[in-house]
Amino acid sequence: MIKLENDTLLDLKNHSCELYKDKLLSTDMNGYDLTYEMLKDKIDELHSVFKKLDIKKGDKVALYSENMPNWGLIYLAVTSIGAIIVPILPDFHANEVHHIVKHSESKAIFVSKKLESKLFENDFNSSLEYIFSSNTLEILEDRSTKLSNFVSESSKKLNELKNKALSKTESKVSIKPTDIAVIIYTSGTTGQSKGVILNHLNLVSQVYQAQDLIEITKDDRFLSILPLAHTLECSIGFLVPFFNGSSISYISKVPTPKILLAAMAKVKPTFMLSVPLVIEKIYKSKVQAKFTSNFFIKALYENIPYVRKKLNKIAGAKLIESFGGEIRFFGIGGAKLSPFVEQFLKEAEFPYAIGYGLTETAPLLAGAVPGKTKVGSTGPNVSGVEFKLEKYGEDGKDGELHVRGPNIMVGYFKDQERTDEILDKDGWLNTGDLGHIDEDGYLFINGRSKSVIIGSSGENIYPEALESIINQHPMVLDSLAYEEDSKVVAKIHIDYEKFDEIHNLNKKSDSELRKEIVILLEEIKDLANTKLSNFAKITKAYEQSEPFIKTPTKKIKRFLYT
Repeated sequence: MIKLENDTLLDLKNHSCELYKDKLLSTDMNGYDLTYEMLKDKIDELHSVFKKLDIKKGDKVALYSENMPNWGLIYLAVTSIGAIIVPILPDFHANEVHHIVKHSESKAIFVSKKLESKLFENDFNSSLEYIFSSNTLEILEDRSTKLSNFVSESSKKLNELKNKALSKTESKVSIKPTDIAVIIYTSGTTGQSKGVILNHLNLVSQVYQAQDLIEITKDDRFLSILPLAHTLECSIGFLVPFFNGSSISYISKVPTPKILLAAMAKVKPTFMLSVPLVIEKIYKSKVQAKFTSNFFIKALYENIPYVRKKLNKIAGAKLIESFGGEIRFFGIGGAKLSPFVEQFLKEAEFPYAIGYGLTETAPLLAGAVPGKTKVGSTGPNVSGVEFKLEKYGEDGKDGELHVRGPNIMVGYFKDQERTDEILDKDGWLNTGDLGHIDEDGYLFINGRSKSVIIGSSGENIYPEALESIINQHPMVLDSLAYEEDSKVVAKIHIDYEKFDEIHNLNKKSDSELRKEIVILLEEIKDLANTKLSNFAKITKAYEQSEPFIKTPTKKIKRFLYT
């Protein structure tokens, strides 16, 4: 296993820029290519500007941009001088962006052209002194001398600093593995935004753990579809391929199915990372819809395992072809994958991998690579990470997962109280997830301790398990199960496009259509209940007319609805 001399992002940058300098690092597929050597030169230029502007070790620099080659460049430029990067998700509301900039006390920010208007939607006071463009790396505004205008008159003078490139020699900076590298603000299911502090060791440990899971080479091609501001894509989708000399392609547009298919045909990726929602949509629209459109085929598919496996294998070969034909690792994480979809992927012999982790753990805690997955499991713990289960339920099966390892966060920024709630003095972090570990060491996560419903006889009812069953129905886009008056109920967001196709809207009144929706909701509820234990049966189904509001990893923000 390759090990760095010191476990810092500075060492990681130096290692890869020297070893792979002639290789392509990243592209936006529109003609902008960045080699490892170009990245080093541009980082040197930025370091010269940072030095002149007194942006130094310990300063916070926000990064508010969609995915692009310059995103990783900026990330490494900031962290390799010992400054602290503060990535901001592009989907965050302007108010959240302003809060993060202020709360983090960011001295500078890099913002993309697409997001400039959102950043300046309203005036806000903050510690910002400099505003850079993530597209051009030029300084847009010097707020240290002039606060009012979006583009200051002094910006031209400041940009000359970059053009002159005061020194190509990297300034001597002392960075320790325990120094803070990043503060990532989460937008979780509980509604409490937190600034997760990760140090250099937390992040570098991820590249070591990935090496233990699967071989990644300089010939591998990554296609990036998740936001880099999310720790899964940053650590596993950027730092890991960067460490191994691989190339990364970014899609500059919203990855609709059409754009995604075109990108996969062009890139022919060998590695991709995704959240469950992407592959679940593909399964429902491309596989389930095809095998259930004909009554005879549906009966065979649903009732005869041999036929189902044969059909799934055929569908799997076509799926691999649509992914460019060379995919060997399709990593799924960020939320729980439906067991029904996972069963298809396994029988289809699709090279899927499962990962589990938290922003607080940089993020990887457990993982299973293609060929070593178990349906319903996140895989065994990754190297260096310890697991223990506490607070078992009455059934004695599922316990609360606590973890310890080199990738566990330092704490929450400016929030010692919430840090102390989940991180003890011995380094054990309480994940808040409930599950069990089988005889092979494979972890099974069944739900969150905060969302579990306790049945009348003390049974644990996991909303996530109920939702995966409800979501199997071809007319369901999403669902949310929860407790109401000591009973299990569900909100269901139906596929209105399909509903409109089935029902002739022009020939039915609103009241007639409302009745049809009520009938459909009852049908969905009753079908789900045939697959549930008596204590977990759903007593009522409500219509959720608007899409659920979700986190960046496409988990429903439960606190908004329960």
